[in-house]
Amino acid sequence: MKKYRLSFDIRGLLLFLVIMIPNFIWFAVPAPNDILRAESMTAALDTIASVCQVSMVVALCIFSNQERSETCFTPWTVAVFICCLLYFASWIAYYLGIVNVSVILGLTIPPCLSLLFYAIDRKNMVAVVPISIFTICHLIYAIVNYII
Repeated sequence: MKKYRLSFDIRGLLLFLVIMIPNFIWFAVPAPNDILRAESMTAALDTIASVCQVSMVVALCIFSNQERSETCFTPWTVAVFICCLLYFASWIAYYLGIVNVSVILGLTIPPCLSLLFYAIDRKNMVAVVPISIFTICHLIYAIVNYII
C-alpha cells in the first residue's frame, strides 16, 4: 500500500459511467425480446456482485499507484477500447432482438474486462480484486439466469 495514494481518478469514473450508459438506456427503454428483465435466480450472488461493483468503482476512483505510467495509449488502453466496442455492439444486437449465448456473454464479459484492463494499466491492484470477484459473479449470474 506504500505505492498508493488517495487521489481522485476521473478517468476511472468516466470509464465506469460510459460502460453504464447502455444500462441506463435499458432501464428507460425496454428492448424487444427483453429476457434481461426476468427475475434473478442468483439473489445471494447478485448481492455479492453489487458490493464488489461499488468497491471496484471506489477503488478505481480513489486509489492511485504512484508507479503507474502517464502514457495515454498503451496496449491495455487499446484493449479497454476494444472491450467497450464489443460491449456496445452486443447491446446493439440485443436491441435488434438478437438474444443468444454470444450476445449474453458480450453483455457480460467485455465490460468487466475493460474495467480490469484499465485497473491493470493504471497499476491499481487494489481495484483488480473487487473487479475480479465482480466478473466471476457477473458471469455466473449470466450463465445461470440466461444461458443454462
